Amino acid sequence: MENLVIDKDFWQGKRVFLTGHTGFKGSWLSLWLVFLGAKVKGYALNPPTSPSLFNEAQVDSIIDSQIGDIRDQDTLHESMTTFNPDILIHMAAQPLVRYSYAEPIETYEVNVIGTAKVLEVARSCDNLKVIINITTDKCYENDGRSEGYKEGDPMGGYDPYSSSKGCAELVASAYRRSFFQEQGVRVASVRAGNVIGGGDWAVDRLIPDILKSFETNKPVVIRNPKATRPWQHVLEPLSGYLMLAQKMFNSHKKYDEGWNFGPDKEDIKPVDWILDEMIKKWPKSSWELDKNSNPHEAGSLQLDISKAKFKLGWKPVWKLSHTLEKIVVWHRAWLDKKNMKSVCLAEIEEYTNDMSK
Repeated sequence: MENLVIDKDFWQGKRVFLTGHTGFKGSWLSLWLVFLGAKVKGYALNPPTSPSLFNEAQVDSIIDSQIGDIRDQDTLHESMTTFNPDILIHMAAQPLVRYSYAEPIETYEVNVIGTAKVLEVARSCDNLKVIINITTDKCYENDGRSEGYKEGDPMGGYDPYSSSKGCAELVASAYRRSFFQEQGVRVASVRAGNVIGGGDWAVDRLIPDILKSFETNKPVVIRNPKATRPWQHVLEPLSGYLMLAQKMFNSHKKYDEGWNFGPDKEDIKPVDWILDEMIKKWPKSSWELDKNSNPHEAGSLQLDISKAKFKLGWKPVWKLSHTLEKIVVWHRAWLDKKNMKSVCLAEIEEYTNDMSK
């Protein structure tokens, strides 16, 4: 296994086009890329929540930010080709399972057709060398297994969101083999677990729901306390994306394929474990079971990350208990009206230092 390292010299001055930069993961990645010295152009819809990490950390003050829809191919083409990136990271998506039940057509339009349009526009970028396509751990056909899914397992998805991400994987694979291999552009798809961290206000997500209930001194209402997920701090998969982009850019080895970035097995926990840990860190809080009927959700979901560990040299850095502590600290800093850009950059620096230990 090679040393776990993100090379600041590599990223210095690299031109990175990032779709979905106004979202939770996109905002953290924008901050990290700027921290590394990259020149970033973001293209996305307005922030999906209010408040949002994008606004609270003033991300638009440190990158070139354009508000636009990836389904608007003409505007996307002008934006991306004018910037002429070295690296494209495609993160824009409709990211919510329950919303996909309400708006399935929109979910497929954004996650499948939107991905195809991003890749089609990328064919016109002369300097482009690497494309990282972000999907999800839910792209796999979930058969209820207790062991982790491997990169070669079948794509699928019970709900429209999961299915759309499986489709996006097939789109990326087709573009890689049909067009980009001949152009010398390397395309990889990356699948992460349930990312959590400070600055996430998305609806219908566990950590935001917990924090909102804590703030209002109300019990957290939980649908499925025994659901098991690969929880990980948002910086964990982002570190994998950055390392992978470095490898793809510099190496003659084959890295343009699918990759899983998830936690170690001991950090794959049920929802009620997360709740109990969070309650310890926030006095006078509690949770209760949701008695309403809810759409189907997978009971168990794990990723096999052995390929990323042994072929890429990546591994998780922060344990889940530490991640939950960082979330509480971040949220209290926000409640205290601290400078959240500085708070985020300090957390990125702390994580980077822990990577090198």
